[in-house]
Amino acid sequence: MGSQSSRSSGNCKKPMKIVHIILTHSFAGSERYAVELANLQAEQQHDVTLILHQRGAEQRPNAIAHRVSPKVKVLLVGGFKLLAIYRARRLLRQLKPDVAHAHLSAACRVLQGVKGLCLRVATLHIHYKKQQHAKLDALIAIAPWQLAAIPEPLRQHSVQLDNWSAARPATADARQRLRAEYQIPADAIVIGTLGRVEQSKGQDVLLDAFKQAAIPNSYLVIVGEGKNWQALREKAPTQVIMPGFSASPQDWLACFDCFVSAARTEPFGLVFLEAMHAGLPIVATATEGAKYLRPLFNNELVGIDNAAHLAKRLQQQSQDLARRQYPMQRFEPSAKAAEVLAFYQQQLAAQRL
Repeated sequence: MGSQSSRSSGNCKKPMKIVHIILTHSFAGSERYAVELANLQAEQQHDVTLILHQRGAEQRPNAIAHRVSPKVKVLLVGGFKLLAIYRARRLLRQLKPDVAHAHLSAACRVLQGVKGLCLRVATLHIHYKKQQHAKLDALIAIAPWQLAAIPEPLRQHSVQLDNWSAARPATADARQRLRAEYQIPADAIVIGTLGRVEQSKGQDVLLDAFKQAAIPNSYLVIVGEGKNWQALREKAPTQVIMPGFSASPQDWLACFDCFVSAARTEPFGLVFLEAMHAGLPIVATATEGAKYLRPLFNNELVGIDNAAHLAKRLQQQSQDLARRQYPMQRFEPSAKAAEVLAFYQQQLAAQRL
């Protein structure tokens, strides 16, 4: 099936009992998707529960639980991975939902053990993986390129629905405040990126490209944390600012003059939507997500792992830093949540046939 059927009426007449499961520990794009979807569904008067690992409820800025709406019930499971999966599965059997929606690998394994209990859905936050997804009932792809890998007959129970993003206004003084705090001159060109600092995100290539570009009066800001943060910091010159995780990325976007993604892989790229909401020019490598969204930000894509090409594009973009206006209507959150609910309803109806 395609996505047309999911764009029929998104208003479900009867409230649904929905359980979302994500057992990771720190907040990033997939976690944001799961939390925002749960929050939106609860706002639409559905009975929504979110099962998290207890580490996702720790008192730290990059945890998950504190971002969940009070209208969503949060249940925690603890222990190492297999034990957490077992405990989440036990909770599901107690809850008996209409729909259980998994996000990332451990959550998919939870659903593999409850066939017949409810409609078992997963979102492909990365790509189709047989060991995670083959035994589930229905799949949501976040970009069209993911659909081709889904085998029949599961593809008949799959749909592509874009990610969503709401505009998050920066605080009024964010640009001036952050530049002053990190000693960035008011007239400097700030090239910025957001995301986990890890191999897949390509910040090492971005650092090399920034050095090669040697743009006068320029700074590179890498917002995020991850396992490669320390190694990258040790290689970075003083014009590279690395503030770590930020609970207010919209403030940093206001500080930037240009947004860059040097990722090696990016299935969709929620961060692109955030940069577009901020009106930033975008320079990106040719990941699948960037290729899908390129018609919107209308810039030449850069070869993956090609620091020289990226440096050239940074030099070019530094001459055109005017804010843009992007068409963001198709990524409106409540409309996308309605499409997800319509897909649930369609798949539940198919199960009853």
